Amino acid sequence: MSNFVSVDELNELRASETPVRVIDVRWRLDRPDGHADYLGGHIPGAVYVPLSTELATHGEPSEGRHPLPSTRTLQDAARRWGVNQGDVVVAYDDAKGLSASRAWWLLRQGGVDVRVLDGGIRAWTAAGLPVATDDVQVEPGDVVLDEIGADAISIDEAALFPEGGVLLDVRAPERYRGDHEPLDPVGGHIPGALNVPMAAHLNAEGKILDVHTLQATFAAVGVTEGTPVAAYCGSGITAAHTALVLDEAGIEAKVFPGSWSQWSNTPGRPVAVGEQPG
Repeated sequence: MSNFVSVDELNELRASETPVRVIDVRWRLDRPDGHADYLGGHIPGAVYVPLSTELATHGEPSEGRHPLPSTRTLQDAARRWGVNQGDVVVAYDDAKGLSASRAWWLLRQGGVDVRVLDGGIRAWTAAGLPVATDDVQVEPGDVVLDEIGADAISIDEAALFPEGGVLLDVRAPERYRGDHEPLDPVGGHIPGALNVPMAAHLNAEGKILDVHTLQATFAAVGVTEGTPVAAYCGSGITAAHTALVLDEAGIEAKVFPGSWSQWSNTPGRPVAVGEQPG
């Protein structure tokens, strides 16, 4: 079964007897609070999810910009969204699945049947489907989550990962090379990491490419089924999208949630620059 649903499939799900909860996870680097955009038009019945407080927590710079929430924090949030035990959850955003994938990655670890809307809100509106402008409040759900964190690796594990597997840096090439670093104190990448940007998996409309193309992209850097692979990005958001895409291609992956924001804020960690892994 695919991790993605099309707008038509979501429309059918909403009209069926399948219990489904739709969540709006609008978040972008330049606009981390997506609530105003949500109020400007969202899928009817969708609950807004603030990524920074419900899909992440706050910590010291040495923990990265988006440390993982506790299982209890995530469970309380999911109940606020109205998620009941056995519900299907569909997450979407307006950023090509980047932030919705964070919800997918966390909820999946918690044992929830969760999908991502392919193309997000833009695909929904392009199909001429209705939007609402209310601030949806629902009855609390009763979902019980499994403990999360098993699909994450620590900073020490990330440092050693290239010795026995493939560590993917999924940021833009200029950030990987260290040419330009707008957010963190040092530019470059973790030594041994290979660069496969998130954009490599999407078409011009922001929808996921076909599975064979995805598999070919990963095979080109030595990642096939059974290859130990982990992904990181700037702060652990975009890397979850790569984990989602890898899973769609039949490849299990880990995520380094601290990512470059943790690595570059930790004294003594080596930094590689340029196009080569280093």
